[in-house]
Amino acid sequence: QVQLVESGGGYVQAGGSLRLSCAASGGTISSYGMGWFRQAPGKEREFVAAISRSGISVYYGDSVKGRFTISRSNAKNTVYLQMNSLKTEDTAVYYCAADPWGSVGTAQSEYGYWGQGTQVTVSS
Repeated sequence: QVQLVESGGGYVQAGGSLRLSCAASGGTISSYGMGWFRQAPGKEREFVAAISRSGISVYYGDSVKGRFTISRSNAKNTVYLQMNSLKTEDTAVYYCAADPWGSVGTAQSEYGYWGQGTQVTVSS
């Protein structure tokens, strides 16, 4: 069973950047679609980005398009989320998720494995 551990969260001023990492263990993610979701206080968890097994296909939520970039290194069993031009509304706990069926979706129900999350706080 795959375990996912996020890292790279923290505090940053609006306009700044952070790079999140999601390291997998207990299995290889090369055959998994991978995604990032986030949950802000008092809000439902929302889709942020997803990437196909090969890394060729990527998808983004409307609120992060043009600012965030998802990528992966199957050799390192790691997925990344580069976040630029951060806004206060990006403040949330960010979760990494793996889709063992290999599809790339925006719905939480498509992902079978989840990390514990990493906090991102953007100050004004």
